[in-house]
Amino acid sequence: MDHKRLAIIMLGPPGAGKGTQARMLSERLGIPHISTGDMLREALRNQSELGNKARSFVESGLLVPDELVDAMVAKRLGQADCERGFILDGYPRTIPQAQYLQSLISGDGTEVLAIGINVEDQVLIQRLSSRWTCPKCGKIYNSMLDPDKAFGSCDECHARLVQRKDDTVEVIAERLQIYHRTTRPLIQHFQSQSIYSEVDGNRPVGEIFDSLVGLIQNRTGVRIDD
Repeated sequence: MDHKRLAIIMLGPPGAGKGTQARMLSERLGIPHISTGDMLREALRNQSELGNKARSFVESGLLVPDELVDAMVAKRLGQADCERGFILDGYPRTIPQAQYLQSLISGDGTEVLAIGINVEDQVLIQRLSSRWTCPKCGKIYNSMLDPDKAFGSCDECHARLVQRKDDTVEVIAERLQIYHRTTRPLIQHFQSQSIYSEVDGNRPVGEIFDSLVGLIQNRTGVRIDD
């Protein structure tokens, strides 16, 4: 990849495959995939100062305040592996978070590109209600793609797979409604700056990835090697 610093923001509803695509892009581009969900879980596990401040919100089922998430992201983006760029997954979720992020990197020539993975709600409901998770290592399987994984075991650590309590059709439908309601203003924020693009997520993983690579090259002028 060229040396222009890139900030790629992955947007999309639960089950759209943001994490999968972000990991693949990270490997191809040579820049880190930063998942705020993973960062928060690690901070809680390590009982860091930020983790301890966030704990009461997480345990109460409340959203962690912007200032705590912002501080966590700022600390991570200051690490050496982010010098050439980064891929954000799960952040920003609100316009104030987006404004904070953009103020954080505005003076260093970083090119920002927000990409939405667009998937029909019915497809997402089907995907998520077929999801099986390893409680030990966190790896996710889908019984639509691999029927043997329903009530099966993890390939990595052999733990018995489970379904999350919030992966029922009713809960998923509610989560999608909340996502659309809260994310629409964020998308409009990025659209107003002409830094937002979408790809069709109703396709195989490889096709979506190829579209993302082409989109990033076309929008930024960065050459991405195979």
